[in-house]
Amino acid sequence: MGGVVSAGAGLLAAAVAPVLMAGALVGGLAGGLAGGGSAGQAPLPLAGRTVVLDPGHNPGNSTHLAEISRLVDVGNGRKACNTTGTATAGGYTEAEFNLDVARRAGTILRAEGARVVFTQNGDRAWGPCVDERAAIATRAHADAAVSIHADGAPPDGYGFHVILPATVVAGAADTRPIVAPSRELGLALRSAYSSATGEARSTYLGEGTALVVRSDLGGLNLSTVPAVFIECGNMANPADAGRMTTPAWRESAAQGIAAGISSYLARPSR
Repeated sequence: MGGVVSAGAGLLAAAVAPVLMAGALVGGLAGGLAGGGSAGQAPLPLAGRTVVLDPGHNPGNSTHLAEISRLVDVGNGRKACNTTGTATAGGYTEAEFNLDVARRAGTILRAEGARVVFTQNGDRAWGPCVDERAAIATRAHADAAVSIHADGAPPDGYGFHVILPATVVAGAADTRPIVAPSRELGLALRSAYSSATGEARSTYLGEGTALVVRSDLGGLNLSTVPAVFIECGNMANPADAGRMTTPAWRESAAQGIAAGISSYLARPSR
């Protein structure tokens, strides 16, 4: 009897072993995919994160002046729905620049596993208004929102700056929960953007810090998620304009923006 039982156990083990191995393989594969990566690979660094990119203005705004002139509530006042933005002396518009850089940054962030939501991606005739831009980030439950712009300051000024939300508690606006994390986002963005582009800190705003706090921007006042604006350079300055009209430089700007967002989201507190 002892010999018969031993043989049966051996046959049973031989039959069951392949099933167990297959189950372990499937389980490992499912675990890897659930973490945002393939089997045996680490998950992508931004897997499970949502980033809203807001290309400032819209190339179509210039042909919808009545619509973008409509006043909307920004909490502590009323402002125009949107504007046309600025342009270089050669006619390269801020709206074109913003959209191109945002698309490039979106491609980088998606490759890192992020879900990227655009407030507009050339898919709207005009707008959206500033209040809707903030609402898009809220609906997306974004971990971070960055509004991409270029400035139209006096031509002797140059460089970039990041705009942070002030504490605003008025009407529909209450920025108290986002002021501190937005500053963290802004600091990470300032560092990464400077490293990627070599662009100087603004010579005309921020007193050398490249940081400006504002209470008059609906996209910040009405935000419920960490949010900042970045003015990537001054389009009225010939040197800045020369860089901003170059596709290779816009790619470096996108890399800096994406790296800043990634750095912020990688922090333990986030």
